[in-house]
Amino acid sequence: MICFLTSSPVIPDTKILNPANRFVDELRQHYPRQCRALFICSDPDNSEKTDRFADAVKTSFEDAGLPFRQFRVLDGRNAHSATTLVKEADLIVFAGGHVPTQNRFFSSIGLKALLNGYRGVVIGISAGSMNSADVVYAQPEEKGEAVDPAYQRFLPGLGLTKTMLLPHYQAVKDDVLDGLRLFEDITFHDSYGKTFYAIPDGSYLFIGHGKEELRGEAYMVQNGKIHRIAGNGDSVVL
Repeated sequence: MICFLTSSPVIPDTKILNPANRFVDELRQHYPRQCRALFICSDPDNSEKTDRFADAVKTSFEDAGLPFRQFRVLDGRNAHSATTLVKEADLIVFAGGHVPTQNRFFSSIGLKALLNGYRGVVIGISAGSMNSADVVYAQPEEKGEAVDPAYQRFLPGLGLTKTMLLPHYQAVKDDVLDGLRLFEDITFHDSYGKTFYAIPDGSYLFIGHGKEELRGEAYMVQNGKIHRIAGNGDSVVL
C-alpha cells in the first residue's frame, strides 16, 4: 500500500492539485494504470455534499492529467456494497469532513478489516488522513465539543500509521473554540504523553517502501509545546 495523507491535495481556494513538496510528481509515479477509484465519504447521510466533494476531487485529478477508468462513491446509499467496492478499487480517497462522523462510518462498514492486505494507493484528505491513524486524535472542531465531557478526543482508527496528523495548521492555528484557544488551551493539554504533527495545506505524510516521511512544512506538538521540524521543500523520516 502507498499512502498520501494530506492536509488538502489542492492549492488553497482552487481545484488545482498542489505540486508542492513533490506531491503531484510522486503521485504520478504510483498512479494505477486504468485507475479504478473509490471516494469514501465523511458523512454517510449527506449525499449532496459527498457528490459535490467527489466531483471536485475527480475534476482536480483529471485536470492534472490523472484520468480514471472508473470513479465510484461510497456512502450511506451503498454501504452494503463496501466489501465489493473496496476490493475492486486500486485507488481510494478518504474525504475530509468531521472526524468523529467519518470515524463512525468507517467503523460501521468495517473498513479497517477491508483494507487488510490492500495493495493499492490511498489518498487521505484532512479528516480522512486523521482517521487513517491507529489512534485518532479528534481535535475538537464544532461548537460545544471542547467543553463537552462526553466528547471523545481519542478514537480507534484504520491503523495505516501511528502518526497523528493535525491538518490545515495555517488556517486553524489561531482559532478559538468554546472560548478556548484551539492549540494553546486544548491541543497542547491533550499532547502530554502524545505526539501530534501539525501540517499546513501543501504538506503531507507519504507512506511507502517501508518508511513514513513527512514532506513539507511540519510542526511537532508534544508535552504542551510546539516546534517546527521542517520547512517547505523539506522532508522528515519518522
